Amino acid sequence: MDRRELTNRFEQERGRLRALAYRMLGSLSEADDAVQEAWLRLQGADVEQIENLDGWLTTVVTRLCLNVLRQRRTRAEQPLEALVPEPVVSTDAASDPEHEALIADAVGIALQVVLDSLSPAERVAFVLHDMFAVPFDEIAALLERSPEAARQLASRARRRVRGAAPPPDPDLARQRAVVDAYFAAAREGDLDALVAVLDPDVVARSHTQAGVHELRGAEKVARAAMAARRFAPFVRPALINGTAGAVAFDGDIPFAILAFTVIGDRAVSIDIFNDRELVPRLLRAG
Repeated sequence: MDRRELTNRFEQERGRLRALAYRMLGSLSEADDAVQEAWLRLQGADVEQIENLDGWLTTVVTRLCLNVLRQRRTRAEQPLEALVPEPVVSTDAASDPEHEALIADAVGIALQVVLDSLSPAERVAFVLHDMFAVPFDEIAALLERSPEAARQLASRARRRVRGAAPPPDPDLARQRAVVDAYFAAAREGDLDALVAVLDPDVVARSHTQAGVHELRGAEKVARAAMAARRFAPFVRPALINGTAGAVAFDGDIPFAILAFTVIGDRAVSIDIFNDRELVPRLLRAG
């Protein structure tokens, strides 16, 4: 395989590898680093000895991500100049095809939050098996566990995901209707209408560099929205990890990204990223 063919093969896999790394790490910048490192390692490898290039690349990217996850656990680190999970944002403005492909295949922020709470081994086993259909024999080799142990890791992760991050309504128009109703009620100062579009057990998570602050319960979340109602007229619709959301502006400056998880006709979670330095960067990435 000559260099040109090798480059073409890698570029065909880049989108899949980036999606894999993003789900593993929850950070686009770190995902891109992992994919780039895999490319560098491929250039230094004896390609003729690689029987399955796709599998080889998956293994390399997974091991790189696993190392990052373990470092985070031991050092309580998160990426510089980023939030974890880092939302993937798409507005009405045109985005590059690779970014739009990531949006189309993204998992919701609520699921990314749960993934970030898993142990590194649980996260790797769940993402590889449940999202990328990698057999447990291969996962076991990556984790240096038995296939049965790998299966148990994925099973534990699956139970936590089902309990904490139910899948959103697949109808994007229905999602958008709930989000629009939320901001309309906030603009009008209608507390009852706000409560009506929130699940009784809704959780609102505010993500900043300092950490995550949670509010639970429809009335508490609605009252917090009322406190910030002056910004409600200045929100623009956006897709956040492929689901309906919004970007809030203070004048011409974007300062918050709001990702909603909608089930039926109510929001069950709202994730708010309100770091004034990072939000504009995230939007530029889109």
